[in-house]
Amino acid sequence: MDIRPIKTEADYEWALAEIEALFDAEPDTPDGDCLDVLVTLVEAYEDKHYNIPLPDPVDMLLYYMESRGLTRHDLEPYIGTRARVSEVLNRKRPLTLNMMRKLHAGLGISGDVLLRPVAIAA
Repeated sequence: MDIRPIKTEADYEWALAEIEALFDAEPDTPDGDCLDVLVTLVEAYEDKHYNIPLPDPVDMLLYYMESRGLTRHDLEPYIGTRARVSEVLNRKRPLTLNMMRKLHAGLGISGDVLLRPVAIAA
């Protein structure tokens, strides 16, 4: 197997094709080891060239609510009163550190996302 650094888009496409061919390789075999190395190289290339920024905290909360069938009422134990939840989701008030801690502990939302700044509506 020819393993080489991924420097160009052509190298990246080649590596993806190799990964697809080796996808069912057994672990701890030469093909399995090759697959591990290629996946690591592809991940490094993607991190460098296809970096996806973390979402806005309010957008993340809205997505989390929609994907889990939660209502604004379900956020009250983490954010506060109904009015406070409304202010946060309508970008009238930022999340406080205490709210972030409760959302992280109670719902498992990443602290990296919650700590990002929110654009407050005027």
